Amino acid sequence: MLGANAMSAAPTLSVIVTGTNSGPLLSPTLASVWTQKWVQPEITVVDGGSTDGTREWLERQRGKLTAILVEPGGSPYAAINRGLAAATGEWVLVLAAGERLVGDMVLSEVSNWIKKTEAGIVAGEVAYDDGLIVRLRSRVNPLAGNFLPRAAAFYRRTLFAENGSFDPALGAMADYDFNVRLWKNRVRFKPIPLRITASSLRPASHSGRWQATREGITVRHRYFSPLACLPWDAVSVLRYAVRKIPSPFTRPRSGLA
Repeated sequence: MLGANAMSAAPTLSVIVTGTNSGPLLSPTLASVWTQKWVQPEITVVDGGSTDGTREWLERQRGKLTAILVEPGGSPYAAINRGLAAATGEWVLVLAAGERLVGDMVLSEVSNWIKKTEAGIVAGEVAYDDGLIVRLRSRVNPLAGNFLPRAAAFYRRTLFAENGSFDPALGAMADYDFNVRLWKNRVRFKPIPLRITASSLRPASHSGRWQATREGITVRHRYFSPLACLPWDAVSVLRYAVRKIPSPFTRPRSGLA
């Protein structure tokens, strides 16, 4: 029989999954977590008040989940913060519906890496269905934009108590804000040579939306001087403009924008 201490020991990993009216995107995300070998993560789903049958489907899966939380009407980052408040694992991974762990040994391999590091964050890479690959580099420039792929990042849970949580007022770039805050506080980021997730959803920083560009500029000015921000603000606006100019050499295509 397990002793009381063993029974109450926190799981090594907490996985928080968020989504609203996620439909067919949520099932593959959760299936990729349920099929992990050698690791049994704590799994919390935060639903943003779905009306498409997602919540009813989740109730039928309750036996395979640690918790189902409902955060209606809030921003995606308010949902993440609610999941973080409920998490008990030493490390936390946040996935959105549509993001899937690659292979059934990913969490086991990550567990081996986090046992050997004193870093606050370890991160691998995300492969997007349209061919984009995003990873944490060994050297980062936080002025240039978000440098950490959230769907491949494992945070020590204590970082949120020590540095605050995600800013829910930022609907697209709250992870950039939090990551710069950690960087400014000298938290160590460690890249690991693993592909963590595949995703059908482009990250906000690559979405081409003005909201992401505007919020990225806002975040930059929170932490750096206007003079340091100016050239990178100009680059951000230029990138946005270029994405909006149709190319005569690009054919329209279906699927993700």
